[in-house]
Amino acid sequence: QVQLVESGGGLVQAGDSLRLSCAASGRTFSIYTMGWFRQAPGKEREFLARIRWNSGNTYYADSVKGRFTMSRDNAKNTAYLQMSSLKPEDTAVYYCAADSTRSTYYGGANADRYNIWGQGTQVTVSS
Repeated sequence: QVQLVESGGGLVQAGDSLRLSCAASGRTFSIYTMGWFRQAPGKEREFLARIRWNSGNTYYADSVKGRFTMSRDNAKNTAYLQMSSLKPEDTAVYYCAADSTRSTYYGGANADRYNIWGQGTQVTVSS
């Protein structure tokens, strides 16, 4: 199985940048796609970005396109989410997820297609 651990969250001011990391361990060779999601209080989990683990192909939600960049370092088994121009509405718990069953072959925006989740990291953006 694969385990995921997020890090890098914290309290920042509006306009700041922040980079989240998601370190994978275990059977990392089985990862097909990794994704980033977030969930604000009282809201549903929201897709942000996904990356194909082998090719590096990325796909973003319109809400973060141009502000957030997802990347990965296969040698370190780590995925990143670089966030810039942060806004108070970006405040949420951020989760990384992995798909080891190729369920995301036809799309990576659906949280139900990911079978492995990290514990989440809190990002708070003050105005």
